[in-house]
Amino acid sequence: MPSERASIADRRTRAAAKLRERGFGALLVSPSADLFYLSGYQMFPSERLTCLVLDADGTATMVCPALEAPRATLAAPDVARFTWQETDDPFAVVAGLVRTAGAIAVADQMWASFLLKLQTALPDRSFTPSSEITRDLRIRKDAAELEALRLVSESADRAYGRVLERPFAGRSEREIGADLADLLRSEGHDEVGFTIVASGPNGASPHHEIGDRRIAEGDAVVLDFGGAMRGYRSDITRTVRVGRTASPEQQKVHDTVRRAQEAGYAAARKDASAEAVDAAARRVIDDAGYGEFFIHRTGHGIGLDGHEHPYLVRGNRERLEPGMAFSIEPGIYLPGRFGVRIEDIAVIDADGSARPLNRADHAFATVA
Repeated sequence: MPSERASIADRRTRAAAKLRERGFGALLVSPSADLFYLSGYQMFPSERLTCLVLDADGTATMVCPALEAPRATLAAPDVARFTWQETDDPFAVVAGLVRTAGAIAVADQMWASFLLKLQTALPDRSFTPSSEITRDLRIRKDAAELEALRLVSESADRAYGRVLERPFAGRSEREIGADLADLLRSEGHDEVGFTIVASGPNGASPHHEIGDRRIAEGDAVVLDFGGAMRGYRSDITRTVRVGRTASPEQQKVHDTVRRAQEAGYAAARKDASAEAVDAAARRVIDDAGYGEFFIHRTGHGIGLDGHEHPYLVRGNRERLEPGMAFSIEPGIYLPGRFGVRIEDIAVIDADGSARPLNRADHAFATVA
């Protein structure tokens, strides 16, 4: 198996080939998932410009401020580096490194202030989003990426199993969210991205922000949480009930969502369209009479970003291929009452089938 550095170098080679294929002159990547993907350097956004310049001939140079040079050197030792001092003009440096004619692809997440200065430094060039180059590379994960996603998903599974052992009733959503964050870290996550704890009527808001509501006996509680290990993201949702008995409608809704997710898995296979997975899950919920309460797409891609291509939504006719990783997460949200969502990360395997990376129990678990 090739080394990690060799794999990253190969990504740059393939990105440069796409630049030539599209007639682009260079790819300029500021701190983002693309920077990590193409260099191995994970850098926080800053008012000081850090930019990977990838020329169409495959030459790569990391332009970075002097105070970040030690970290950049350690993370990307095989990438040439230009270190700029506080009084230098890094935008002129980047412009001088763009030697090939053609449009410039810039990171989708690049700050507008940086882009405007680059446009001034390169006045005769047109600019386009870097995703026109990187999207097709990143959408199909290689073996190392799939292994990273498996490991981070298993970590999230373990965190879920452990939180079920803790009391919910009488505690606030914020307290349960803190528990989940601690458990993710203790199970190996480097970063906690989010913890949604949506109890009772708050469960009807898919992206509810945790608050001080006290969880009560009889509540359904949506737990949606994730983070990252070595850059790769986790994202899992389960819905639990507080107390021994769920209400008949809570149980019906949970059963419906679970069947909808199973239908999504059955539809997710090589050469199926992304929208076909959404349609399969949505059909189950429609047939149960809850169609108007399923208010989001069925899934999103995942990798170095928590949300990336492919998106499982009506109108997306993109065909699924081996190596694609995405969530399958149908939900039903009854305003003022409760919500239910179940979410796994799945990948399309070499045999064309969808394999779950999350193995945590899908049952309507009971918590104290």
